[in-house]
Parts: sequence; structure tokens; C-alpha cells
Amino acid sequence: MTDYSPYAGHWVTLNETDAVVSVGVTPEETRRAGRQARPKDRLRLVWISPHRPHLPLPEWPLRPLRALVGQRQIWLAGGAVRDLLLNRPLHDWDFAVAGPTRTLTRHIANALGGAYVTLDADRDTARVVIPDPVTHTPITLDFAALRGGSIDEDLLWRDLTINAMALTLDGQLLDPTGGQRDLQACLVRATSDQTFRDDPARLLRAVRVAGELGFRIEQQTLVDIRKHAASITNVAAERVQAELLRILHLVPAADSLRLAESLGLLSQVLPELSALAEVRQSWPHHYANTLEHSLAAVSATEGLLAALRGLARPAHVKNAVHAPSWAWKLLDETLLPLQVPLLAYLNTILTGGMPRADLLKWGALLHDIGKAQTRTVDEQAHTHFYGHEETGAQMADTRLTALRFPNKTRRFVVTLVAEHMRLIGLNRDPPPSRRAIYRFYRDAGEAGVGVVLLALADTLAIWGPQLERDYWQRCLTVAETLLQDYFHHQEEVVSPPPLLTGHDLLAMGIPEGPDIGRLLAQLREAQAAGEIKTREEASDFVTGESGGDS
Repeated sequence: MTDYSPYAGHWVTLNETDAVVSVGVTPEETRRAGRQARPKDRLRLVWISPHRPHLPLPEWPLRPLRALVGQRQIWLAGGAVRDLLLNRPLHDWDFAVAGPTRTLTRHIANALGGAYVTLDADRDTARVVIPDPVTHTPITLDFAALRGGSIDEDLLWRDLTINAMALTLDGQLLDPTGGQRDLQACLVRATSDQTFRDDPARLLRAVRVAGELGFRIEQQTLVDIRKHAASITNVAAERVQAELLRILHLVPAADSLRLAESLGLLSQVLPELSALAEVRQSWPHHYANTLEHSLAAVSATEGLLAALRGLARPAHVKNAVHAPSWAWKLLDETLLPLQVPLLAYLNTILTGGMPRADLLKWGALLHDIGKAQTRTVDEQAHTHFYGHEETGAQMADTRLTALRFPNKTRRFVVTLVAEHMRLIGLNRDPPPSRRAIYRFYRDAGEAGVGVVLLALADTLAIWGPQLERDYWQRCLTVAETLLQDYFHHQEEVVSPPPLLTGHDLLAMGIPEGPDIGRLLAQLREAQAAGEIKTREEASDFVTGESGGDS
């Protein structure tokens, strides 16, 4: 971290590399000097604490808070302090307050023009939600009454040493458990042997924090997690879901999932997935272990997403998937011409605040969970998993329901699991017909594009270094056709506007009943296939179909 001690007690502006551009006594003169020195740079104004380690404290929200709290004792605490020490961006701010909290929080919300929310009346915690004045994204300021009689006691109650630090609003660091030492050593350590007894959700949180920071979990903490792993089942499903969502959001997610499996946590929260460690697969699978294959599919998905986001493909992807470099090049050539609509699709937030990109990784993780229940071995010792996609979809539905996934997000992931084998049938004679494309999207719905991407990631994870160029090219041809039709030929092939309605069929003498729906479905498929283009042709089709049935 940059040494800002020469500027202690002063305002400075920093550029995007955290170098000092200007120094001043007041925020206004410092900001003005920075603009004059670097008019085209994006600068941020900070105040350098006079206390070691002389942290650069953001002007907002700390400057207005210092004016609003008066003589009240208040500390920035927890992960926000950790992230300041690591020079990571801060999004959520947690404050510990001596004395009653909610009246103060409401006063702050009113003064800053934010929304006030009571989080827990019994524990005297409240929240202010306010837009960041620069980015305009919502920021939360959480205020909680001290647990115990002092700030030191409050910090000792916290989960991990690196989260058990606090700062006064002028930057004095309080660190009763050695969090700064563990930050420097890149260690995740429990604050005490009571940590996981007090709140078993911390078991998953330790794994997640280690993954987010790229840290190791300290040895005794590993022992304690294994010892208490079964108690994670006592945690509310919503809290388990929240931790798993953040773990799957990580890149790489597989490392954290593998750690959770080794600590006995995965078998408690995703037992269907953990069971795959004992399921063996045969050719053409590069990984004989089905769990390792599933984790490789997650890594392949991350590689695909990185390319679409314009990022370098992470090194872990190559190490996990082992696909030839030409396979990734061909994949990029297929997907990047559709980069803009694909990113818009993947970045769409479904209910529960979950983007489709993250749910695609859930589909990759769970796509083969039905294999544990469907594995058979024939007389030639070949392994089969007939119907594993249907079985897996049912299992995924049950597990995601238990984890309290919102209905729309649950259905999206379940459809990914149910349909992930569809491209195998379509790539035998590419490109697929218009009728086949229509049926694919009819069954997959809004998850159809995700199914295409998952199938490509799955193929890379299955074949690895054994992937044949001709086979891969056929897969990509099918994928390109499906994606092009979804984004550019929606009304012609995927979801054609109806030429006739149910009322039209009734007027034509078709009796009310199930035949109406059947005829409309047949008509729409024929229209998508390009066999019917006008209302007259549609009427003739209906007349022929209904007459043939009578």
C-alpha cells in the first residue's frame, strides 16, 4: 500500500493509480488544485488520517458524517475497514455506535436526503440508503449499537480477525484481534473458538471471504470449520443462499467450492452436488470424476464470460478445462460478433437481484446432478446416464426451492439443467432446421440462449484436450444458428406473431375445446418453419387439419 504519511492530516486528490496529484488544507482548494494540475484525469478527494497507518479516507460519506454525529461515539467497522486497508473499492459501510442508534440514523438519513430503514429493532440496527454523489449507484450506510460495553468488546464478537477492526472517523485504527497482521499474511482467521458456535453462517462466510480476497484459511480455523460443518444446516436457507450466490459469483468459483467440499460444507448445503464425487464417468469425459467435470464446466463458463466481457481469459480456465487453444479461438470467433446482445442478455437481472450470467454458472454447476441417480453400466463396461437431465432438473428444482430461490430464477436454472443435452441432437446435421430451432426455443423459453452457452461450456469440459476440431465446429455452427435466430430473426423463427387467434378459429366453426389450442400450436410451428406466411394460408391449414380429424 502507498505510504501517505507525508500528507498526514491533509486533504489530497489521488489519480487512478492512487498517486497524489494535489495537497491542501481544505477540500475545496485541494479539489481545485487537482483539476488545474490534471484537468482530464479522474481524481478522487481523500483526507489522510493523522494516525498510523495514515489511511486515505474518502471525503464522502465520512466528511458529512463527522459534522452530523456531533459528540456521539461512532466507528467505521468490519469489512469496510478491511477494504480500506487493502485499497479495495467500498460499496457498503458499517458503523458501530455507542448508545441508541435509530434516532441518529434517521437524523443522518434526513440530512443526507437518503431513505431510512429499520433493520432490527431488538438489536437497534438501522440503515440509510443513498445514491453515491459521483456514480449515483445506491450505497448503504448501516448503523448498529455496540455489542458489549465498548468498541473492543464489540469487535471481539465479530467473525474473522480481518473483519474485527474499526476506525474512528478521523482514522484511528482499533485492532484488538490482530486483523492487520492477518491481512499482511493473507490469512482468514476466526476471532475465537466461539466464532462458529455463535453463528454457523460464518462457516460458509469464511470460505467466501477467502475466495474474494485470494487468502488462505488459517490452520486452526480450518479445523474448527470441519468440526462444526454440520451446524450450517441450522442456518436460515436465505442466509445460506446469500453466501452461495456470492461464492458462485467469484472467479474462480471452483476453488472455493472445492474448499467447501474438503471442509464438509458442500455435502450439507448442496448434497446432490457433493455426491458426484463418487460418480465415475467413461469416455469421452476428460474428467472421470463427475464433480470435477461439473467444476470444470463452471470454469469453462467463466472463460466464455470473460471473452464476452472483453477480458483476458483467466489462467485457471486453461488449467481446469485443458481444451486446445484453437477451440477457444473458434469459440470467440462465433460469439464475439454477438457480443452486444449476448451481454445485454447475460447482464439482465432476474428476481432476487441475480443476473443471468451468475445463474448460467449455477446451471453449469448443477447440470449433471442427476447422474448419481441414473448411472448404469452395460455388458461392455460402458457407463450410461439415461435421463439424467430430467432427473437432474427435478433435483435442482427441489434444492433451489429449499434454498428459497425466487420462482423465476429457480425456473431459469432448472431449464438449463433440463435442456443442456439438446444441442447434441441438433449438431448431427448442422445447421438445424427452422422447425427444430422453433421447438428448441419453445421448450427452453427465455433460458434458451443460456442453454446454448452452457452446452458449449459443457462440451469443452467433457472433451478437454481430446476435443476434435470437426465436432467442435459442428457444435459452434449449431450454436451460431440458434443465437443468430434468437437475436436477429425472433419474429420469423423463434416467436412468430400469430396469424390467427382462438376467436378466428371459433368463427371458422372449430368447436371450443382442446382442439383450438392444438391447432394454434401446429399453426405457429408451421409458420416458424416457413411453411405458412399469410392469413389465407393459415386458414387453409386449419381447415385441412380440422377436416382431416373429423
